[in-house]
Amino acid sequence: MGRIGNIWFCGYRDWALEIHRQATKSLQIDIPLITSPQKFNLQQTYFKNGDIIFFIGWSWILPKEIVENYKCICLHPSPLPKYRGGSPLQHQIINGEKNSAVTFFLMDEYVDKGPILFAAPFSLDGSLNEIDKRIVKVGTQGLEQIVNEYLREGTLTSTPQDEAAKTYYKRRTPAMSEIKLQDFIEFSAEKLYNKVRALQDPYPNAYITCRNNTKLYLKVVTTTPATGE
Repeated sequence: MGRIGNIWFCGYRDWALEIHRQATKSLQIDIPLITSPQKFNLQQTYFKNGDIIFFIGWSWILPKEIVENYKCICLHPSPLPKYRGGSPLQHQIINGEKNSAVTFFLMDEYVDKGPILFAAPFSLDGSLNEIDKRIVKVGTQGLEQIVNEYLREGTLTSTPQDEAAKTYYKRRTPAMSEIKLQDFIEFSAEKLYNKVRALQDPYPNAYITCRNNTKLYLKVVTTTPATGE
């Protein structure tokens, strides 16, 4: 059995904070929350050998000494090794993928390459808000499973990724949210819709550049169907 250390949670996005809230309530243990690089730097002096640090909805690169000396676990919303890299959720939706997966993996010096601890599917149907709720549900289940195994066994069971199946995408930039005239000619209505719904808040919204370089931003509006009496 390995040495059991503390458990930490690093994240700042709304859906990540909801995973933290639900998991700590279900597990009935205190998992300290770190929401910024500044707070992370302050907490480093408290890290001990054997500590597990979850990075969920975290956008900053970790110092090499952190990855090498602690069990750093990342949640990546894709069926790794597919869609490694930045903006995985947006790339999947824009590419027309129907299903994805919440994948927890042990971090190493490479991007999204470490061995997998947990993977479970979720649907990419609907609005980004609906998708985020599914990520929260599956992500909470994954975090609880990993923590329970760690507390019970003192170790973590992992599976290497299949390098032959890997794909990689770079983080999207705000300029990539533009929908151009050529897109209306080349894209189907479904592909344009997917781009718009993938780029809802808090991400740079899809937009059309109009006269005088003004921008028309596009939003997906979800409505509740009316019910008859």
